[in-house]
Amino acid sequence: MKRLRLMLFTTMILTSFFLSLVQTSANGGDGKVVFYIPVEQAVERGLLAFLERSIETAIEEGADHIVFEVNTPGGFVDAAGEIADLIGNVPIPTTAFVVKDALSAGAYISLYADEIVMVPGMAEIGAAQVIDGSGSAADDKAHSAWLAKMRNAAERNGRDPIYALAMADPEIDLPEYNAGTGKLLTLTASQAYEVGYADALAEDRAELLQYLDLENAVEREMEVSFAEKIARFVTHPIIIPILLSIGSLGLVLELYSPGFGIPGIMGITALMLYFFGHLVAGFAGFETMILFAAGIILLLIEIFMPGFGIFGILGIGAMIGSLILASYSTSHILVSILIAAAVTIAVSIIMFKYFGNRGPLRKLVLTEAITTAEGYVSNINREDIVGKAGEALTTLRPSGTALIDNERLDVVSEGGYIEQGKKVKVISASGSRIVVREHHAYNEE
Repeated sequence: MKRLRLMLFTTMILTSFFLSLVQTSANGGDGKVVFYIPVEQAVERGLLAFLERSIETAIEEGADHIVFEVNTPGGFVDAAGEIADLIGNVPIPTTAFVVKDALSAGAYISLYADEIVMVPGMAEIGAAQVIDGSGSAADDKAHSAWLAKMRNAAERNGRDPIYALAMADPEIDLPEYNAGTGKLLTLTASQAYEVGYADALAEDRAELLQYLDLENAVEREMEVSFAEKIARFVTHPIIIPILLSIGSLGLVLELYSPGFGIPGIMGITALMLYFFGHLVAGFAGFETMILFAAGIILLLIEIFMPGFGIFGILGIGAMIGSLILASYSTSHILVSILIAAAVTIAVSIIMFKYFGNRGPLRKLVLTEAITTAEGYVSNINREDIVGKAGEALTTLRPSGTALIDNERLDVVSEGGYIEQGKKVKVISASGSRIVVREHHAYNEE
């Protein structure tokens, strides 16, 4: 019995030792784990959502260091501000590894990493002037605020703020780097290293890890999922009004098409992409899609079962409310909705003017008319009595009653006054209107 216990104890010790060797080997001998997170394409809300997920995953899986591989032409200031705060609050060491471009907002968020390492001969950092939606330089207020942000970002890790300010303000003259006043500063990798904006230069990840003293660390890489790629595209501020315009136009054009066709599919697909992108990015929940669907149902009820406009108003309110709730920016989504509404109204007017009512609209609008020329009359024509004579049973002033061919009929005189008992003759009959005139020859007889 003692021998059996000894054997079991020895087996457990050896198994534990073997597992520790395997884990040590997997961890490169020192147990360090490095996560690579790409910061690519435009800086916008979709990138923010991806970085939030990636950083959370890295921390949960025990990362010792996070490397942000930067290659971006810049993007939107509001998203850049939140990404910078996110990177600046990571509880483990971080490095911005600029593999090519860290321009505009990319330069700003790179400055929030603990260290910046750049690829010599390839990487650049700078050109960070803030611009408005039309592509022009922002107003003085926005420009001043952005300069303050760039200064804080540089000073955060002890860098000389003059270079950060020159990246954002073309009036700052650093002739040895930006060729004089009027040009934004953009530093090459060697220039950035010279002025302290790059802590090191590295050709690749191997040299980077050597600089970070993590040569034996386990390397892991975060990748943008297919759903996140779609989300990054459809949550782009320029794409949102396009999607909403296509969505509303598709639904309106579907009213001109018999059955359910391409316009309806395009409209629904565009709107579903809007909600899907914001759902994946973490800005919206399924309740927004339910609210939008309820709005469509209310509109259909208003179209086919009119309710004095109540259902229509509620439907439009529900749809607009769902779009606002799903968006990351109330002001931006309101502008996008106005753009989509203007486009839809303009196209609808053109459709009404040049194509008329088609498709399901034909069921809602009466377009046919019943005319006499087509043989329609409100009453039966009494052409059989035209030319026949009779007697005025009442005075005609000018209407009254006459006895024509032994039949009492409502008649009207041709315009004159005809006394009771006078003889009359029918001169025309159209529907219920029977016109008579006094028949003098008959009266003389």
